[in-house]
Amino acid sequence: MPFHVYILQSLKDGTYYIGSTKNLEDRVRRHNQGRSGYTKPKRPWKLIYHEEHSDRSAAVRRENEIKQKKRSDFIKKLITES
Repeated sequence: MPFHVYILQSLKDGTYYIGSTKNLEDRVRRHNQGRSGYTKPKRPWKLIYHEEHSDRSAAVRRENEIKQKKRSDFIKKLITES
């Protein structure tokens, strides 16, 4: 089963959240249910980008790469190029 790197955008204040998971649908649902401390007050969240990776280590590496460049212009470029 593939791993996913994903970017959510808060419909409340426009901020982004970057994460990785094995079950993308369940993870997005959990964010919107308020089961994550950081994302709870910024609900609701919209999935705006995701990519698949063959294993967890590749997904975590990519997640960290995106987080290091966590600027809105970089995220917007990812979204438009996908």
